[in-house]
Amino acid sequence: MSGRLAGKRTLVVGAGSGIGRAVVDAFLADGALVAAMELDADKCEGLAAAGDVVVTRGDATSWTDTGAALGATLDAFGGLDVLVNCVGRFDFYRGLGSLTREELDASFDEGFLVNVKSHLISVHAALPALQASRGSVVLTVSTSGFYPGRGGIVYVASKFALRGVVVSLAHELAPLVRVNGVAPGGTVGTDLRGLAALGLGGRRLDDGADRAEELRSRTALEVALTPADHAASFVFLASDAARGMTGEFLHPDGGASVRR
Repeated sequence: MSGRLAGKRTLVVGAGSGIGRAVVDAFLADGALVAAMELDADKCEGLAAAGDVVVTRGDATSWTDTGAALGATLDAFGGLDVLVNCVGRFDFYRGLGSLTREELDASFDEGFLVNVKSHLISVHAALPALQASRGSVVLTVSTSGFYPGRGGIVYVASKFALRGVVVSLAHELAPLVRVNGVAPGGTVGTDLRGLAALGLGGRRLDDGADRAEELRSRTALEVALTPADHAASFVFLASDAARGMTGEFLHPDGGASVRR
């Protein structure tokens, strides 16, 4: 077994498509032992067909399901070195003024449950195993967690909150566990869905016909990044090359901070 992640026992939550699936593939290619948690049954079948992945179907917002995925990981590998969470839901740029009171209540509850609490649940469940191995956590934040206008009020607020989760956990869990984040920019080839509370559960951010051109036009590097482009950042942060990093963020976003 060789590679930057050789032998690292990993659980990827939200692993069935988009960035999560790219992380699974990249970790396998770099020598990691990979377990995956995914809600969608068809995506679970796809992961299982790829081979060499311990697959658990479950909801990342469920303590029971998350515990089952962790248990399957520990049973298969005898421990855990890396936890990655790629779970999220989008609000398709809905501003506060466009939401009714009922929509605000429901979308806030769903958005923060999926985009923030699911990450806390997975870290909480995995914490004893990660402390035992002096492991690491990599959470998926977003460019939206650093700049306004990259989503609506609920999505942006939830990603700013997740950014706080990374920093707070890095402080709390040091020196035994490193906690870092990847903040991808807009991505082609994802299955990022909308909030069901807003009637957007069947809509994908990647559905637009001109998505790639739109992304190229709004990035300084004029690139439309794919999940595989982002996966490299997760590999680095999980590897021993990043052993001196915690509470940090990598930004594969085409140059959002220097946009012309």
